[in-house]
Amino acid sequence: MHPTIEFDADLIARMTQRGPRYTSYPTADRFTPAFGAGEFAAAARPGKPLSLYVHIPFCESLCYYCACNKIITHDRGKAVKYLGYLLREIDMQAALFADGAVVEQLHFGGGTPTYLSDAQMGDLLGHLRSRYTFASDDAGEFSIEIDPRTVDAARIRTLRRQGFNRLSLGVQDFDEDVQRAVNRIQPEALTRDAIAAAREAGFRSISIDLIYGLPLQDVTTMAATLDKVVAAAPDRISVYNYAHMPQLFKSQKLIRDEDLPDGATKLAMLGLCIERLGAAGYVYIGMDHFARPDDELARAQRDGTLHRNFQGYSTHADIDMVACGVSAISAVNGTYAQNEKSLERYYTRIDRGELPVARGLALSGDDLLRREVIQKLMCDFALDLRDLAASRDVDVAARFAPELARLADLARDGLLAVTPDRIDVTPKGRLLVRNICMVFDDYFGKPAAVPLQRMQYSRTV
Repeated sequence: MHPTIEFDADLIARMTQRGPRYTSYPTADRFTPAFGAGEFAAAARPGKPLSLYVHIPFCESLCYYCACNKIITHDRGKAVKYLGYLLREIDMQAALFADGAVVEQLHFGGGTPTYLSDAQMGDLLGHLRSRYTFASDDAGEFSIEIDPRTVDAARIRTLRRQGFNRLSLGVQDFDEDVQRAVNRIQPEALTRDAIAAAREAGFRSISIDLIYGLPLQDVTTMAATLDKVVAAAPDRISVYNYAHMPQLFKSQKLIRDEDLPDGATKLAMLGLCIERLGAAGYVYIGMDHFARPDDELARAQRDGTLHRNFQGYSTHADIDMVACGVSAISAVNGTYAQNEKSLERYYTRIDRGELPVARGLALSGDDLLRREVIQKLMCDFALDLRDLAASRDVDVAARFAPELARLADLARDGLLAVTPDRIDVTPKGRLLVRNICMVFDDYFGKPAAVPLQRMQYSRTV
């Protein structure tokens, strides 16, 4: 078993429940239209280090499992139009943030960012660099998600020349039957070629995404996939739990319920992933993420500088994140702001000369305190209560008396150890850290800020 995780299938089966992934606190269902473009602009802090996120929503084909905000189209004209509006939004954002700011992180997500042509990508990056100052290649993290089915070695070399130094690619599963069941046919050779090309091009980090719980998967197919992933030796591996919610995501209706593995099989696959990746030397970072011990994620966790944001785990401290594109979410100076989710509304707002912010939230003092608690538990698996009391000037024992009492039940199950000075998540509790964090979530189980925003969460394990 993995050296930092104790996998207890019976405990997990008993305790797993639906809950937030805590890429933010408060979670997105708490965002409200009362927070708009004006409130977001007022939160801007020019001159501060920045993380930029750029959302490219287009894909060439539909993966049935996908829950991302994407647009399936072969009409390249749609990308041309979108880029025109995206550049205008970037200009509006830069007017608020760029003065003296250094971009330490850049992430292109989607959809499929490499839906853009080399020339379009070059123009977009050139525009960003004309508006912002970027950290050096050695100091900055500039990442992009690619689809190996549509990107060849020449394109990967171009992406590196354009300034990206981290690469993430989806695999999900190497089994051909599973691939057919989710409409993502991706021969192993394509993935291996993409990884080899990225290494030759000098990418600093290569990450692979897997999913367990897909149709026709079982322990045997997962074992074969893991063998191939370990042989490819990526720097980071994400192993996501497939959340089947066809009532929310229409494409998932194309997956047959009878083809899905049952709960016991899913747990067995997770246990196998933990065992195999641990044996291969990967460190469990948390929340589906594994990394090599010398990877920056693992080092950041050891140093206590690991952070969690809308893209998952991050090596940089809690810097402002400015997000551009349809549906993108910014996190700036104690606020969250999400752009319009439809292209039509996104375009309309920009045509009016407005930032396309549809909703958001200004965090209260209590929100900020609880966010810090949840961040520490999610990233460090520990919380120093004395440090928290001193830094926030708060009587922790009094402020969190109900929460500390609820933690006693989890402690009896062996998930954590609590003393007057510390909370430490045990190896048995690390897989259930979302359950622990939910204790400190003052919103969980309460009505959403806007009833139609009711969020349906995935299971914690």
